[in-house]
Amino acid sequence: MEEYEQIPASAPNANLSVLVISLLKGVLYQEPDAKLWGALLGLQASVRDYVSVLGLNLMLDEAEGYAFLRAKPDLEDDEAPKLPRLVARRPLSYPVSLLLALLRKKIAEFDAGGGDARLILTRDDLVEMVRVFLPDSNNEAKLIDQIETHLNKIVELGFLRKLKPVSSGQAAPATFEVRRILKAFVDAQWLADFDTRLAAYRTGAEGECDE
Repeated sequence: MEEYEQIPASAPNANLSVLVISLLKGVLYQEPDAKLWGALLGLQASVRDYVSVLGLNLMLDEAEGYAFLRAKPDLEDDEAPKLPRLVARRPLSYPVSLLLALLRKKIAEFDAGGGDARLILTRDDLVEMVRVFLPDSNNEAKLIDQIETHLNKIVELGFLRKLKPVSSGQAAPATFEVRRILKAFVDAQWLADFDTRLAAYRTGAEGECDE
């Protein structure tokens, strides 16, 4: 079992502030900052209590190594004051939603194979994975540019991480790690209806093409 650096007893308040601020900014991962991750594991009860006052839940997956904040479901009590939403809901375009669905299925297939812990895909892998569901285009370069724009959006959302080139020699195709936090946003029930959703996506793409 991996050990994390112990937190000094005199510093819990400072660590709590750092943790809450970091989580309000976005997803907290174990990999880049093991010390901060260890602080979160030690203070998670305090973090949960703190963010609960703000109308947020701490979502922590110790096995996968990530944590993030999610807004609590709206209460049915109409007389209760409505808190401003601290974690914004981001509307996603059809191609971005499609890519996220395909990536989630890819994770499920990858996990079923019992391979490496990290799912790595090249840009070409990602392009080929999604292009069959997009409207046909006579301009290949434009299509690739559009897909890369969607990939950049997913990197921005934190579901893909662009990896640094292994060597500085001959240019190699860009590679991406699929972040496992995607599993928390595209759940098992969603995945069970995957084929139906893809059929709907394909119909939507054909409709866009006909307009």
